This record gives sequence, C-alpha cells and structure tokens, in this order.
Amino acid sequence: MRGLGRGGRFTVAASGTAVAGVAAVGLFVVACNAGGTGARDAGPARTDPVARATPSVGEAAPPAAKRVDPVALLRRDPKVSETVKQDLKPCVRDEYPVDTSYGKLTGGPANDVVVNVMTCGDAVGVGTYVYRENGDAYQNVFAAEAPAVYAEIDRGDLVLTKPVYAADDPMAYPSGEEVITYRWTGSRFTVRDQVHNDFSRAVGGDGDVDGSQPATTVPSGD
Repeated sequence: MRGLGRGGRFTVAASGTAVAGVAAVGLFVVACNAGGTGARDAGPARTDPVARATPSVGEAAPPAAKRVDPVALLRRDPKVSETVKQDLKPCVRDEYPVDTSYGKLTGGPANDVVVNVMTCGDAVGVGTYVYRENGDAYQNVFAAEAPAVYAEIDRGDLVLTKPVYAADDPMAYPSGEEVITYRWTGSRFTVRDQVHNDFSRAVGGDGDVDGSQPATTVPSGD
C-alpha cells in the first residue's frame, strides 16, 4: 500500500507542499487460478477421456475495462481541492503521481474508477476519489483528502487507509492507522467495517522506548 513503510510506518516527506497543504484541508468524505501437473511417473497411459474447457460457439470475450484520463477528471472536478489541483504536476516528463484502479463498486453496468493522488518523491497519498459512470460523464461519489490516505478495491468494497497522529507525532511515525471499509448502499457509500491499529512506540527508531505500549487492533462494525 502506498504511503506505508516497514512495520506499519508511513514514509512521508514532511517538507512536501502537497502533504502540508492537504493536512490543512483535513479529511473529508463525500458521500484465475493457474494450475497444471508436473512430470508424471512412468506407468501405463490413461485411456479415459479428459475434460477440456472449450469456449462456446459465438461466446465473446468480456470487454476490456474502459480507460479514462484521471488527471483530466481531477482537474474538472469541483470536489477536488485547489491545493491538490495545484500540486497535480508531472513528476517526470508526462508521468503524473496518480494511481488508477477499475472495478465494480457501485453496482452500475460499467466499472467504477478509483483515483489516488500522491506526492512525487515518496509516493505518499494526499487524496483519493471514486468516480461512477453517469451517461457520457463520470460522477464523483467519494472523496477523501488527508496526508497518507489511500484507497483500494477489495472484492467489491472500497477500503480506505489513513494514519492517525497524536499532537507530538512526527509525520513519518503516526501513532496508529484507521482501515475503513465502505460498501455502496442505495446511492452512496456507507461504513461497513472499521479497524484501528495502534503502533508500538518501542520500534521504528523515532519512538519513545520508555513509554512503549504493545500494538493493538480494535475491529468495529458488523
């Protein structure tokens, strides 16, 4: 997952303008298995028929996922903050710090689009957005902006990960993280499950060993 370092820590450039700007914005939410057999031991050959998977006559392959221009989507979207838009620049030539995923989230006939925006140097998430096809356009149905936020599609659910900082936490070492699972219900995303992880202060280098506590995981939801 982008923005996550070894041991659950977040690798963040504290001087990054995108992270600093988005931190001020805060977090907001709008609502084949491969198989085979190895070498066979010597012995009599099998004579029984072997079932083979053959495509039906006239059966067409599933269409490829429709691709979009994520940068153009973000720039036209009024729900994307001006801070994120101003920092949405190529890192190298025409390569933008944007991850794009396609999959079924909202139950529509077309794939939904999940876009994660990151910083160039450290690939730390600064914003995540979900777009649903609506006729010839795409509608923003989810948006979250915060340092190190990142979302993924997991078996039809949207899983968002974001760090949790105490007042004295350095940017690279949050006190914990929230992992929130959203599911599309009716016409919006609702929280299906939420897990909070507390990170140990005894590991990571910058932690306070004297005040260390064991890491804990607290699930909630259904």
